[in-house]
Amino acid sequence: MFDHILREIIPLTPGDCFTIFTRVKKDFDFPLHSHEEIELNFISKGKGARRIVGDHIGVIGDLELVMVGPNLPHVWDTYQCKSKEITEITIQFHKDFLDEKFLRRNQMSFMQKMLELSSRGILFSQEATKAILPRLNALGQKQGFDSVLELLSLLHDLSTSRNMQTLSDSSPSAEHPSSYNSRRIEKVIEYINSNFHRNITLNDAARLVNMADMSFSRFFKTRTGITFMDTLLECRIGNASRLLIDTTQSISEIAYNCGFNNISNFNRLFKKRKGCTPKKFREDYNFYGNRKFI
Repeated sequence: MFDHILREIIPLTPGDCFTIFTRVKKDFDFPLHSHEEIELNFISKGKGARRIVGDHIGVIGDLELVMVGPNLPHVWDTYQCKSKEITEITIQFHKDFLDEKFLRRNQMSFMQKMLELSSRGILFSQEATKAILPRLNALGQKQGFDSVLELLSLLHDLSTSRNMQTLSDSSPSAEHPSSYNSRRIEKVIEYINSNFHRNITLNDAARLVNMADMSFSRFFKTRTGITFMDTLLECRIGNASRLLIDTTQSISEIAYNCGFNNISNFNRLFKKRKGCTPKKFREDYNFYGNRKFI
């Protein structure tokens, strides 16, 4: 997936904890790209610009803050933005900035969950963005250990903020289920990823882990935050998005290959999730992915 996407080498060195840079510009001119580092990107005065994160495409408002995980393709494009003073603050840090064992400590659970979700891209709420902005502006003035402590504090506050939204239905590591501290959940996620093209029911998943349907339904939502059926739908839409990007299969073929029993249902659910039809999604993504920048 995403073979045509530019692999960016960012200026963060192995010896640095993070890098931050601020710029004011007239437009967005960098192509669709990815990198191994995690990125926190703040944009103001960018209303009407378009963002692509993974298989998500959306138009932005005046103010936004997005976290992009490792190897996740992303780009912001000028699109309908009329501003000539777009302000961007970008923080990039290594994916092992925080040790995996450290993140498993009880006090780090929110941070761990946020970093896991970043593999699909996270859009933070307007309230969280406005609250964090003064500290984000001041971070570039801090140095040494104080700057690292402040970044950790910022990340923690974002991880506990409300109404964060995941953007992409798929991620570069989608085939590897996240750690839910439950082998039963991981077993079900693996089952979904391997069988999404088939007719899967809640009962199938419940029997897989030897639980009654209602008990399993409550257990799954408590552990993952969403229902089993919504998880299955996300997996199907995510894989359909991959096929729309990477193949020339017809939309009907993609619908049936991803477990949708009719094309009308697929179009309706896809548009509800993505905000556009599968045909428009394919056209838009090909436009951004195939442009040449000179």
